[in-house]
Amino acid sequence: MVSGILVVIGSSKLPLKYEKKAKSKHYLYGMNNRGQVRAKKHLGQHFLKDESIAERIANVVPFEGVDKVLEIGPGMGVMTKYLLKNPAIETWVVEIDEESVSYLKAHYNTLSARILEEDFLRWNPAKTFGDEKFALVGNFPYNISSQIVFKVLEHMDQIPLFGGMFQKEVAQRLCSPPGNKTYGILSVLCQAYYDLTYDFTVPPGVFNPPPKVDSGVMHMVRKTEDPDIDFKLLKRGVKAAFGMRRKTLRNALKVLNLPQGFDHPYLSKRAEQLSHTEFVELLTAIEDGRNEH
Repeated sequence: MVSGILVVIGSSKLPLKYEKKAKSKHYLYGMNNRGQVRAKKHLGQHFLKDESIAERIANVVPFEGVDKVLEIGPGMGVMTKYLLKNPAIETWVVEIDEESVSYLKAHYNTLSARILEEDFLRWNPAKTFGDEKFALVGNFPYNISSQIVFKVLEHMDQIPLFGGMFQKEVAQRLCSPPGNKTYGILSVLCQAYYDLTYDFTVPPGVFNPPPKVDSGVMHMVRKTEDPDIDFKLLKRGVKAAFGMRRKTLRNALKVLNLPQGFDHPYLSKRAEQLSHTEFVELLTAIEDGRNEH
């Protein structure tokens, strides 16, 4: 995953207080000769090595209205250290990689009780935070970043603040306006419930190993008012529309079993031409038409 790297200067021998931990195979397995966790391809790990960028990402989300933040995939804590410096929030992390967990426990003693050793995509927020709201941040693994965003949307009432680093193309897609080829399902759904900002681009050279593409940092802040539509209905309609994005919506939305005789000006357009408010308008009209029959 795109995660943090904490440079260990000097000898590969660990300080005395960490020697006991170092004897554990869980701590040493996967370490390189400088005492750092090796990046694992199957987890999509690319460790961020630029401290200034790590600090910028840690501060990209405006921590207002929450007193807890959860970081996904902290790796060796390059961003975590800056989150921990913020006295206004309590930092939690979720990490699936055993070696990274061992590293964090060894180097961030005060964080140990707030390390969730599990897969974020399987994690239940209520188990940790009850119904309390929290911010969610991270340097997100490219291979599961869209799944992470869908999970945020499923728990949007509990996650008013979300942000971090994605593959640049994904970050731009989330923030893309209508009429753009990058505009898609997540663009509509996120923009219906959040205000989005693309913050800055990160080049491959600041990672170890470097990815093949640029990364992009963005953040989202929950809107004060929700659209007047059931989220499941909106999600189903938007997915159907973009499932046949080259077709007009009249054809793409046939899977929704349009009411007999139903017509609407937007049906002559393609999915990428409608804003989130126009999708809400169209899908609400379809539902109203269905209820009339």
